[in-house]
Amino acid sequence: MTIEEILGKCDHTLLKQTASWEEIKALADDAVRFNTASICIPPCYVRQAKDYVGDKMKVCTVIGFPNGNMTTAAKVFETGDAIKNGADEIDMVINIGRLKAGEDEAVLREIREIRKAAAGRILKVIVEACLLNQEEKIRICGLVTEAGADYIKTSTGFSEGGATFSDVALFAEHIGENVKIKAAGGISTLEDAEEFIRLGADRLGTSRIVALAKAQ
Repeated sequence: MTIEEILGKCDHTLLKQTASWEEIKALADDAVRFNTASICIPPCYVRQAKDYVGDKMKVCTVIGFPNGNMTTAAKVFETGDAIKNGADEIDMVINIGRLKAGEDEAVLREIREIRKAAAGRILKVIVEACLLNQEEKIRICGLVTEAGADYIKTSTGFSEGGATFSDVALFAEHIGENVKIKAAGGISTLEDAEEFIRLGADRLGTSRIVALAKAQ
């Protein structure tokens, strides 16, 4: 697999708390230069970023980030606001505590409400796999599929761990045929990126692949 093919599957990401507009603008410039799938940025910069990149690059943002335990109403509002500001893709964090408590209907209902608020945009569901046991990972695959989301995403990158090969392989086994996988968090080499894709990931959440491309 060529580096260009890998870059085409990357959501070029900057979500750290200290991110400035100048950093976001530089991220966008690199994304356009290297033809990544999107930029993934904080909600406060979505309007500026969309005005800046126009149709040259997809703008992705995060909802309920990073903990996921806001109210559903707050997440729905965030989603609507992001769409109004020009977001092309939405990455939402599930309520992890409710999943772990077995409140599957509440988790399903929330994803469906955000699916509706996303108004046809791509919806990726962040499940923070490092906090889940095997049974919970399998259950959330079913819920993401039933809710009609486009992607299941491994991680926020802000918890105890990021993407793992075993989680991507597990998700590939248990998601529905219409759901894709985004691996995110800690992807730092081309070899790892290629392995995640081989195992079934269609998107990668990372900033380091572009940095590697720039270094070549």
